[in-house]
Amino acid sequence: MLTLIQILQVIFQVVRWVILIQFVLSLLIVFNIINTSSPFIRSLHDGLDRLTEPLYRPIRRFLPNGSGIDFAPMVVLLLLVIFNIILNNIATSIVAGGAL
Repeated sequence: MLTLIQILQVIFQVVRWVILIQFVLSLLIVFNIINTSSPFIRSLHDGLDRLTEPLYRPIRRFLPNGSGIDFAPMVVLLLLVIFNIILNNIATSIVAGGAL
């Protein structure tokens, strides 16, 4: 059980990095620091969008329109932190030999 928790924590950390990389890349594109005419940048941006869109879609249904600001990545990151805290508490309980 402890191994499964550790695997989930690694997956959550990878998802966090993907979201942060997508956020930075989208800022660089919006402020025209990098150009999407480059095939590599365009494919990287499209790939990251395809990875994160299934996470954002259910959250965007409940969030109000932020006048151009997308709060879905922040909500997903917050949920990942909460889930990580829950997993840490479960792992601590398992190591201590207590019941869940």
